[in-house]
Amino acid sequence: MAEPQFYVPSRCYTAGEVATLAGAVLADEAYAGNEISNLAAAEHGGPGTLVYVEKGRHAKLLGGLIAAAVLCPAELAARVPAGIAALTTSSPALAFAQIARVLCPAAASPQAVTGETGISPAAHIAADALIEAGAIVEAGAVIGAGAAIGRGTIVGPGAVIGPGCQIGRDGYVGASTSILASLIGDRVIIHTGARIGQDGFRFMPSARGLVKMPQLGRVVIQDDVEIGANTTIDRGALSDTLIGEGTKIDNLVQLGHNVRIGRHCAIAAHVGISGSVVIGDFVMMGGLVGVADHVKIGDGVHIAAASGVMHDIPAGQKWAGLPAQPAKDWFREVNMIRKLAGNKSRKGSGDV
Repeated sequence: MAEPQFYVPSRCYTAGEVATLAGAVLADEAYAGNEISNLAAAEHGGPGTLVYVEKGRHAKLLGGLIAAAVLCPAELAARVPAGIAALTTSSPALAFAQIARVLCPAAASPQAVTGETGISPAAHIAADALIEAGAIVEAGAVIGAGAAIGRGTIVGPGAVIGPGCQIGRDGYVGASTSILASLIGDRVIIHTGARIGQDGFRFMPSARGLVKMPQLGRVVIQDDVEIGANTTIDRGALSDTLIGEGTKIDNLVQLGHNVRIGRHCAIAAHVGISGSVVIGDFVMMGGLVGVADHVKIGDGVHIAAASGVMHDIPAGQKWAGLPAQPAKDWFREVNMIRKLAGNKSRKGSGDV
């Protein structure tokens, strides 16, 4: 049995075509006809592949490179082995990502699992649900009363869309996902097994034990958001939980009730954000970050992996540590502890 390849280019491209698509400069026109039939990491390469190489330590990969073409900075073009087309650009990784989206569109945007092209007869759809023409609802999906699904959106097998939920156009809801009490914009990708709009975690102590506080809010997800597999997003208690446009959330992230995340943020796996946290635009969080409730994080903040955020962070700062503090302070403390322990300081950039 042949080893399957799940994502390959839709057709062969020449190095010249790829240069045009990427906005790159072909260093030697003699190699414009080099044929590209696959994409690969520079560590592996291979005949007919397109790879990318960046400056720094990554540049050493050019030494034994085998490929049809390489995206690289202009200053590395002279180091590209003979026979390989050098496509020069200031941002090789970004150019490679843009090219991969064109060459392998199925990998860039999830597709229907069952090959359905409309509404599956094996789906359960409420009589008053609105499904625009061009939407795909796969077998086993459940669409609740009064829900609406926009044109071009795919609802995967076994997904549950609760009553009154609205999902925009050209989106994707992965298999076995559940969505309740939510309003979701256009081009939103929600990967397999995500849980959106369930109760937030709030209980009031009483003489008889814990009394559940009803969660009356919604989840509002703006356009072009991507949510990873098995991520959970609680609906608001009284106000809404909000995810701003263009934000990307990794797998296995927990967002508590009333959390408000700004535009174009990146949140890595295993992050836990407590209730009523407010996060600005263009914030980046490494994996395993924990944020205490009611904290405010300003625009452009970067938080290192495994940090514990207990206090507000002003805009533009970089924090790290447990408890988190400005990154330079944290690295200084770590180095002092190493010296006290008799260990030499590790070399590094001192940045996150």
